[in-house]
Amino acid sequence: MKKHYAFIGLLASGLIFSQTVKDTVTSKGIEDVVIVASRKPTKISEIPGTVWVVQKEKIQEQAKSGVPIKEMLSILIPSMDIGPQGRTNYGQNMRGRSALVMIDGVSLNSIRAISRQLDAIDPFNIERIEVLSGASSIYGGNATGGIINIITKAPSKKGISGETELGIRTGFMGKDDHDFRAAQSIAGKGEKFFGRLGIAYQQNGGVYGADHKQLFTDITQTDLQYNQSIDVLATGGYQFNNKHKITASLQYYNSKFNGDRSLYLGENLGAFIKKDGNLLEMRDGFSSDKNVGTERYMGTVAYTGNNILGGQDLYVQFATRAEKLGFYPFPGTLKLEKTAIPYMSSSQQDTYYSGLKALLSKSWRGLNVTYGVDVDFEKFEGTQSVYDVTKTMSSGGLINETKYSLGRYPTNRSQSYAGYVQAKYNILPKLQVNGGVRYQNIKVKVDDFVGSEQQTQIAAGYGKSASAIPGGESSYNVTLANAGLLYKFNEHHQVWGTYSQGVSLADPAKYYGIGTYKLNGAHWDVVSSVNVKDQPLQAIKTNQFEAGYRINKGGLRAQIAGFLSNSDKTVAVDRKTFQILVNDLKLRNMGIEAEISYSMNNGVYFGASGLLIKSEVDNKGEWQKQEIYNASPSKLVTYIGYNVKNWSFRFQSLQNFKQQDELKNVIEGYNTSDLMVGYRFQFGKFNLGIQNLFNTDYQTIWSKRSQVLYSSYGMPALFNYKGRGRTFNLSYTFDF
Repeated sequence: MKKHYAFIGLLASGLIFSQTVKDTVTSKGIEDVVIVASRKPTKISEIPGTVWVVQKEKIQEQAKSGVPIKEMLSILIPSMDIGPQGRTNYGQNMRGRSALVMIDGVSLNSIRAISRQLDAIDPFNIERIEVLSGASSIYGGNATGGIINIITKAPSKKGISGETELGIRTGFMGKDDHDFRAAQSIAGKGEKFFGRLGIAYQQNGGVYGADHKQLFTDITQTDLQYNQSIDVLATGGYQFNNKHKITASLQYYNSKFNGDRSLYLGENLGAFIKKDGNLLEMRDGFSSDKNVGTERYMGTVAYTGNNILGGQDLYVQFATRAEKLGFYPFPGTLKLEKTAIPYMSSSQQDTYYSGLKALLSKSWRGLNVTYGVDVDFEKFEGTQSVYDVTKTMSSGGLINETKYSLGRYPTNRSQSYAGYVQAKYNILPKLQVNGGVRYQNIKVKVDDFVGSEQQTQIAAGYGKSASAIPGGESSYNVTLANAGLLYKFNEHHQVWGTYSQGVSLADPAKYYGIGTYKLNGAHWDVVSSVNVKDQPLQAIKTNQFEAGYRINKGGLRAQIAGFLSNSDKTVAVDRKTFQILVNDLKLRNMGIEAEISYSMNNGVYFGASGLLIKSEVDNKGEWQKQEIYNASPSKLVTYIGYNVKNWSFRFQSLQNFKQQDELKNVIEGYNTSDLMVGYRFQFGKFNLGIQNLFNTDYQTIWSKRSQVLYSSYGMPALFNYKGRGRTFNLSYTFDF
C-alpha cells in the first residue's frame, strides 16, 4: 500500500478508512487491515493480540435473518457474553469485564455507566465491526474487557448507488407478534467527493416465549416490545489531494416505546405489595407522560494529512454527542410520617459529550511511533418523575402521570486530558516488539444534592426541607502501560505474548448523592453520606497477560488465546440503594477464547468458537466464584454453511453453559439454534431466518442476573424474563 494511503482512516474515521482501503487493497481481503488495535491502519498479521473482524456480509446475513445486534455479536465474537433481548446490554461483558463500544472511533461509553451502547445504531448502517479482546491501555477508560469499534457504511462504488430493505419478523404466537422494518440509502461517489444517507425504521410488536405466553416487560432496564426505532446517518467526505482529506458524519437515533401494553402489577399494586407473582400479567392500557427509550444525536468532523510535518501522518477528530435516556416506571415504597405507601417513578438520564483527538505517526526503518492527545468533556444530569399515586394504584401501575419532577442523581461534569505514545520495532525480520504508555488526568465536579428519597418525602408532605449532601471537585490520574512480542512465521500464522493494562473509571452519579438522613422537626439532616471530600474518586486498574496463536492459510482460519486478568479492587452494587461500591477485593478472570473455521472449494464451510472462563474474587485469602450478576458464563458456538450459485444456507447453534456462584445462585445452561437461507436473483435478494429453531424454553442470562441484583424486592417473578420462542424473519433487499 502506498504511503499516502497508509494513514487514511486513522483511529476513528471508519468513513475514511473503509473507503480508502476498499480502493487500494485488492490482493488481500479487507479483513487483513484494522484500526481498532493500534489507532491506525494495521494488518492483523502485525498485531500482538486477539483481533476479530465481523464483515458486512456476516452482519447482514444475521440482521436480515432477524438476529438483533446484541445477540449477533455474542454469536460472532467468541469473547463476548450472550446478549440480552431487551434494550440494555448490562452485564454483556468481554472476557468477564466491561467493553468499550465506539462508532467510527467515538466512544459511546460515558463516565455515567449506563449500558445502552448497543442501543445506538441499526445494522443497516454498519459496514463492519472490529473487535479487540482483552484489556487495552491505548484508548483509556472502560476498556478492561475489550473494544468494539462499529464502522459505518460509505459508498462502495463510483456514481450513484443505494440499497432498499423491507422485512417482517413474527413467531405466529399472537395477533401482535410481528415486527416490521424498512430501510433506504442513497449514496454518491466521485473523484474527490463521496456521501451517503441511510435511514432505517423498525416497529416491534409483542414478544412471546416457547410456551406461547407473552414475555413480561423488562421494567428494570426497559424493553423492546412495542418499540419504534429510527436511525438516520449522513456521511460525507472530500479528498483535496493525496495528502489532505476531510470527512464528516451526523447521526440521529431514536428508539422508544410505542404502544399501550405493558406489565400490570395487580389491583392497587397488589403483586408488589403482597410479593405475589401470580398477580402479574401483561395488559393493555399503559401510558406514561415521560419518554421510555433512547434518543441520541452524534456528529463528527475529521481531518487526515499524510506525509506532512516532516513526513508524519496527522489525524484530528472532533466529536459531539447528546443522549437522552428514559426508563420505565418502576415500583417502590415511600416512607411517610405514620405509614409507608407504594408508588411508581422513573428516571431520565441525559449526557452531553464533546471531545477532540489528535494523533501523529512516523515510520523509520523497522520502527513506527504513534503519539497523540485525547481531550474529553462530559456533563450528566439525572432527574426523576414521581407519578400520581391515585392513578397508579387504580390502574395497577399502567397509568403514569407525573406529579413531582425531582432530582435522581447529582449533576456532574468531567474533564479528561490524556497523552500517549505507542511504538513498534522489528528486532529481527520475524520478531516484533511493541510497547506504549498512556497518562490520563480526570477532573470531576459534583453538585450538592439532596437525597432522592428525601426529595420524594418532602414532595409528599413528610418534612419541609432537607440538607444537601455536599458535592465538590475530585481529580485523579491514571498511567497505563502495555508491552508485547510478536513472532511472525509468515503472513499466514503468528504467535504472540502481551501485557496490557486497562482501567475502569468511577461513576460519580451512582457513587455519590446517597446518605442517611434524620428528621429534626420539619427538616431532614444528613447523618452520614458518601461525599467527594471524604471519599475521593478512584480508578480500578486491570492487568492482563495473554498468549495467542493464529493461522490464516488456504481455507483454514483459526485463532486461540489464553488470558489472565486481575485487579486489586472490585465494583459491587448495594442491593437496597443500588449505589456503586468499590471493595478492596481482588478479582481475577482466566480463560481461553478461540475460533476455528474451514472453507471448502465446493462452497461448504463450518466452524466453532467459544469462551471458557473462570472468574474469582479473593475473600480473605480464599478465591471464591464471582457472583453471577457480574461473572460471565462459558459458551460454545458451532456453525455450518453452504453457498451454491444464488443460494446460501447457514445453521448455527449457541450453547450457554451452567454457572453457579458461592451463594448457590445459578444461571442455567441452554441451547438455541438458528437457520438462515438466502436467495439472490436479478432484482434483489430474499433472506429467510428462523431463530430458536427448536423452540427452546429458557430463562435469559439478564433475567437471572436481575433477580440477584433486585433480590431485596423479594419478588423474583417480577424479573423472570424468558427468551423469545421460535421466530421467523423474511426480508427483501435490493441494491442499485
